[in-house]
Amino acid sequence: MSNSNLSKDTQCVHTGGIEDSAIGGVVSPIYPSTAYNYVDADKYMYPRYFNIPNHTAVEQKLAAIESTENAVLFSSGMAATMTVLLTFLQKGDHVFLQSDLYGGTNDAVSVEMKKFGIEYTFAPALKDSLIKNIQPNTKVIFIESPSNPLLKVTDIREVVALAKEKQIITVMDNTFASPINQNPHNLGIDIVIHSGTKYLGGHSDICCGIACMSDELTSRVRETGVHYGGNLDAQAAWLLERSLKTLHLRVSRQNENALAIAKFLSNHPKVENVYYPGLENDPYHQLASNQMSGFGGMLAFEVAGNPDMMVKRLKLIKPAMSLGGVESTIGSPSQTSHARIGAQQREELGIKDNLLRMSVGVENATDLIADLEKALE
Repeated sequence: MSNSNLSKDTQCVHTGGIEDSAIGGVVSPIYPSTAYNYVDADKYMYPRYFNIPNHTAVEQKLAAIESTENAVLFSSGMAATMTVLLTFLQKGDHVFLQSDLYGGTNDAVSVEMKKFGIEYTFAPALKDSLIKNIQPNTKVIFIESPSNPLLKVTDIREVVALAKEKQIITVMDNTFASPINQNPHNLGIDIVIHSGTKYLGGHSDICCGIACMSDELTSRVRETGVHYGGNLDAQAAWLLERSLKTLHLRVSRQNENALAIAKFLSNHPKVENVYYPGLENDPYHQLASNQMSGFGGMLAFEVAGNPDMMVKRLKLIKPAMSLGGVESTIGSPSQTSHARIGAQQREELGIKDNLLRMSVGVENATDLIADLEKALE
């Protein structure tokens, strides 16, 4: 079922489901086969071709939620990112990347692009910086908003205007916001990427990625994906479809909890800085309000003293390397997501060793605040 007139929460539940024609079950059946009949078939189905029914069900649902024509489902967020980049870049091309990206993206680009003879520039995604660093051979602009881990917000419309003027493809990592809080394609972004391991899966038990875009771009990305083999198995795809049905409910609760916790932390004497665009005094609050419908479940803060000691005192909030699950987690970016980019680059990006990134879950906000308060004593 697909209907663009449906509200987003209804799309989460109903779009993209597979009809159970055998026994009439209300949930999609799983198609685990790796071998399909080809005689008189409309298409040759094979998991590596990204076209088994469980792939298609998720792609249709996420395309609807992200307001794009189509999508490609991958085995991880990095599989989605690198496949997209290598679809539209070749030897001699240049890619502009926002400097404050997820550390894994930064590391992968810095290592892999050299092998293909692709030039790249990391710089702030601000108008003057873009004008200065876009080159005649720039083919792709890659941004992330809010950014990982400092929740910086990029002016999406400004980036799109410059890119369209120069006919450059725009790619955006929308993982932190989720498609519930932000739809970059509606603001002009060509390709929207998610690490589905985070909010889309939402239960810390699936590793996956997605790229949402037009039909024309989808066919190109899918062709590259077939070569690199970053497809997702049927069981994981089915679990993801199940999880997406509650995405709207989960993210709405996480938005509420994160704002309450950010307000608490901003008034605590042992917290030096809080990074959350939902706070009215945050430097990105107005811009976020203009391009987001919710401020998300991610926040970051700097503690006075040893952050590891504080984390060890937490009881409900668990130290973990990932994010976006129903349970609240916390971690040090300098030790996890941005460890591989090096201390000097972290310092240039403003990622301090006493910075903690928190993924706020769906628990009772009062209980989470009590846990933080006890740990900060």
